[in-house]
Amino acid sequence: MLYLDKYNYFQLTKTYVIMNQQTKWSQFGVLITVFFFWGFVAASNSIFIPFCKKFFQLDQIQSQLIGSAFYGAYFYGSLILYIVSFLTGTDLLNKIGYKKGIIYGLLISMVGAFALAFISGSGNATFGLVLVSFFIIALGFSLQQTSAQPFAVALGPEETGTHRLNMGGSVNSFGTLLGPLVVSFMLFGSVSSANEASIENIQQLYFFLAGLFIIAAIIFAYAKLPKTTSDEKLEKSPKALLVLLIIGIVFLPVLFSDLVKEATGVSKAVIIVTSLITILLILFGSMLSAKKNPQGWGAMAYPQLVLGMIAIFIYVGVEVTIDNNFGALLKKNVFGGYDESHISHLVSLYWGSLMIGRWTGAISVFNLSKQMKKIMVVVVPFVAFGVILLVNIIKGNDVSDFLMYPICIAIGVLAFLYADERPVKLLLTVSILGAIAMVVALTTTGMIANFAIMSCGLCCSVMWPAIFALAVNGIGKYQSQGSAFLIMMILGGAIIPPTQGAVIDLEGAADTSVHTYTQLSYIVPLICFAYLAWHAIQTRSVLKKQGLDVDAQVAGGH
Repeated sequence: MLYLDKYNYFQLTKTYVIMNQQTKWSQFGVLITVFFFWGFVAASNSIFIPFCKKFFQLDQIQSQLIGSAFYGAYFYGSLILYIVSFLTGTDLLNKIGYKKGIIYGLLISMVGAFALAFISGSGNATFGLVLVSFFIIALGFSLQQTSAQPFAVALGPEETGTHRLNMGGSVNSFGTLLGPLVVSFMLFGSVSSANEASIENIQQLYFFLAGLFIIAAIIFAYAKLPKTTSDEKLEKSPKALLVLLIIGIVFLPVLFSDLVKEATGVSKAVIIVTSLITILLILFGSMLSAKKNPQGWGAMAYPQLVLGMIAIFIYVGVEVTIDNNFGALLKKNVFGGYDESHISHLVSLYWGSLMIGRWTGAISVFNLSKQMKKIMVVVVPFVAFGVILLVNIIKGNDVSDFLMYPICIAIGVLAFLYADERPVKLLLTVSILGAIAMVVALTTTGMIANFAIMSCGLCCSVMWPAIFALAVNGIGKYQSQGSAFLIMMILGGAIIPPTQGAVIDLEGAADTSVHTYTQLSYIVPLICFAYLAWHAIQTRSVLKKQGLDVDAQVAGGH
């Protein structure tokens, strides 16, 4: 879920070269394991959140703090790297090398995994300690991701870097599919069993993950990998740094919303919504300020980059909130009345839908004829759906609920064919489809509403590369800095889910047959999709004023 960057399949040069023998496959095979880790842990939050809500007796906002700690760590990890680089005038990661960056990231994640394993097995686990453990794991992931993606490009010819990144993305998506299923099994056992759920059940899983982190770090330490260090000086952007620091401060009350509430008496909902609105106003205000005087703003002097930062913030937020709050909806009788132990198949289908879209998007990097590409765009999604069915059957889940889902896949295929790889057209199309799906979810019940929600995985699957391609187009020497700023905006996954949770909590302790506010909460992702549709149109306008037309460039490369 957290994979894909400017090297993805929307390369404006559209250079297609098939992977060759120069790719260091043994080294790359080790590298892509970290891609799997990111997806596995991030998607498993969808099962862990409703479990923690019940186990620790939390309200919906509190349960969403798992995501806040996880995605907030990505922001703070990237921000720390940027601050150090700013103060030294040198890109720290380039200086120490991507290899060491990945090793350090794995060791940090290992500490978090061990901490969670010990906490879960102690019998005295607290929710606060669980949050700290997730924050540490994700802090390591932040460093791993910042290192691994450019490192993948370095493990072979530069022109085939796209292929390696897309393969890494495919592995990442497979991790998002398996994560919910494995964590559900560890917490609740098989579908046919009636295990009493306990946080102690996941101790073995996180000891195992910690062990994998250690093994991967050792392998990286002894592997002969290419030198990827640089002492290149960075151009300082003090105004951009100030904005990012302010955003980091504004977000802190979300992480400590319970403490802030106790100290001030202000409700958690008000704290979270205020932080969200403030962050968005800061970003929009920065864009206007940079337009008047671009000096000191660096990459943020370009409006398409700032618009892209906001869009990434919204996109990651909507992708995460749709699913992280899904468990609360599924508990309602009119949406199936599912217990936490029986939602893994529906959660896996949502994340599997992202896998479907990303596997389909990866087709464009291969040197296929136009007709063959169209055939593969139709075939690959259903092959991926078959994989989803297979892993659920192996887990013992009932997949009879999935029989009508190919209709949603067919609609997604038509959208991909219609957009024909053009970033603006694709982003606008899937954003509109996502908004329509949310309207369906808000106005219906049962599996129709559930399918509408899960189908948003198809819409979200191709948003990151489209947003990224538009944001970095035309920013010249600031592409590296702009990419770092965009990755920081993963922060949206930390604040938009608790915003939706605040709406759900309006329902209070109502009977499970009542679903007004839980269903109404999906107006939050509806607004997000509507904004992303506007973003596609607005960014196209901004780029055209600069003489740039991304869709036309892509079309010209066919």
